[in-house]
Amino acid sequence: MQKTPFVTKELVEEIVKTYPTPFHIYDEKGIRQNALALKEAFAWNKGFKEYFAVKAAPNPFLLQILKECGCGCDCSSLTELMLSEAVGVIGNSIMFSSNDTPSEEYLYAAKLGAIINLDDITHIEFLEKTLGRLPETVCCRYNPGGTFSIANSIMDHPGQSKYGFTEAQLFEGFRMLKEKGVKNFGIHAFLASNTVTNEYYPALARQLFQLAVRLQRETGAHIAFINLSGGIGIPYRPDQEPNDIRLIGEKVRQVYEEILVPAGMGEVSLCTELGRFMTGPYGHLITKVIHQKHIHKEYLGVDACAANLMRPAMYGAYHHITVLGKEEAPCDHLYDVVGALCENNDKFAIDRRLPETFPGDLLVIHDTGAHGFSMGYNYNGRLLSSELLLREDGSVQLIRRAQQPRDYFATFDCFPIFEKLKG
Repeated sequence: MQKTPFVTKELVEEIVKTYPTPFHIYDEKGIRQNALALKEAFAWNKGFKEYFAVKAAPNPFLLQILKECGCGCDCSSLTELMLSEAVGVIGNSIMFSSNDTPSEEYLYAAKLGAIINLDDITHIEFLEKTLGRLPETVCCRYNPGGTFSIANSIMDHPGQSKYGFTEAQLFEGFRMLKEKGVKNFGIHAFLASNTVTNEYYPALARQLFQLAVRLQRETGAHIAFINLSGGIGIPYRPDQEPNDIRLIGEKVRQVYEEILVPAGMGEVSLCTELGRFMTGPYGHLITKVIHQKHIHKEYLGVDACAANLMRPAMYGAYHHITVLGKEEAPCDHLYDVVGALCENNDKFAIDRRLPETFPGDLLVIHDTGAHGFSMGYNYNGRLLSSELLLREDGSVQLIRRAQQPRDYFATFDCFPIFEKLKG
């Protein structure tokens, strides 16, 4: 698969006249088309709902686009709940999937009418004490432990994960919740991250559907919905094939009709909490080469750093890089592409083959539309970049301004010379 930027050198050169690099830019058309494809893939399920994982791209302009496409919000903190509320996503259009949750966050979620997804059996009593009574609808997160495999391939290790109820706790928890007046139940599980296979969701669905049948039969709880959560990934590398969401939806339908329908559970709604899949491929980090260094290796120093995109530094994650204007040039030079942090892992690429590149060249770092800007930080006093939106009509809109020094100093208002610093 060829990685082609959704921006051209000419467009970026025009943009930087107003918004200097580095910046993240998102493709509205791509996001809308992808959201429509997901909706169509699960249209067979009457109650289907995508709850976009706000943590992936917490920007109200992006949330508004997804809301217009019929998506709700998956929130995991107080500020994410507030952000969801700000764009008009409230009530059961919010799935509050948090862990180690403070009481004030449960209170705010309940105030908004969000569906609360409990992460632990002890949270049942904690939630009841916090709210005074339990909501009529409650979801519980399931962790089967061990490893999660498809065929002979281990996809992840749920047994090492801090999240969710054990199977025994889930049965006990459903009985407790039913006794306390809960009427509608949901089941949630996230068993593998960033999978690039069409088999993940069907395999997860099979586990959850079989579990749902047993839970309903043995506890008498009414299973209203099953949340397949996230985990559908994107092809960060050019040699990876993307997931086929329509094929995934069809395979899940087959499992649904095989397991739930014969059990008299053909009205169970499905939902997803996709983040990376929804926006990941539709974001670029645009950065400029400002230095070239020739020592034991060849280095391209850019004006972005791990504070703008920490995945390569944190996980060793691969992000493809295009040198704008040199898309057809041979990739016959070997570079480390690095930022300015005082950390040796501040590298967007190591031993990457690129065309011959010089200071002033503009780079596209691909697939930053999820867990890109949102994982930014201020180490070394580096400031967060702006975020831009490439609209469907070809115009470019500022959707978050770049941080200024005054923003960095704003929380020092308890320090005597704050007035001087914030200027």
